[in-house]
Amino acid sequence: MKPKWIFFDIGSTLVDEAKAYEHRIYDMISGTNITFQEFDKARLDFARQGLDGDSEAIRHFGLNKTPWHSEDEIPYPDAYDTLAVLRERGFRLGIIANQNPGLVNRLEAWGLRQFFDVIVSSAEVGYAKPDKAIFEIALKRAGCKAGEGIMVGDRLDNDMLPAKALGMKTVWMKKGLSRFQPGALGDGIADNQIGSLQELKEIFFAFPDEP
Repeated sequence: MKPKWIFFDIGSTLVDEAKAYEHRIYDMISGTNITFQEFDKARLDFARQGLDGDSEAIRHFGLNKTPWHSEDEIPYPDAYDTLAVLRERGFRLGIIANQNPGLVNRLEAWGLRQFFDVIVSSAEVGYAKPDKAIFEIALKRAGCKAGEGIMVGDRLDNDMLPAKALGMKTVWMKKGLSRFQPGALGDGIADNQIGSLQELKEIFFAFPDEP
């Protein structure tokens, strides 16, 4: 059966967060003797172990998490074209994301707002992934049964596991730190693993036009 809805995470899924992460790292280590290279190596090492590399590195060095710079995020080059093709193919698109206030405005600025019928952000609804409640809110707003929806995201813990637990299909986007995590970690959790948004075209073109 062809799924009806595809829900996306934002960071390291639709937008590149590299500069935002770099900005926050420099903010956190300011006034310490920790170098950017030391912190970066630690977070990559933790990611390779299947952990949340940034959170583990922050804990490892005893740092305090500083504010996130959403203004540093930029859409991946293939985001616009991929979303356009999926809409043309007949899919409804939504957002389920842990985000600072102002997500709709950022989507407008990126030229991506037009593609989404449902946008559910943690700042708006008061629930954050991996809480299944934020997924349930999005599904309810979409009028979509869990089995008719697909979640695309970069985090196994935040995106894949709760979506899978609800009965959604899952696509693991291996961007950002998740690209360093062993693919075997996604076995049984992610129905597909991809390295770029354009690969979604091939996955979803496999479905017939009618259920």
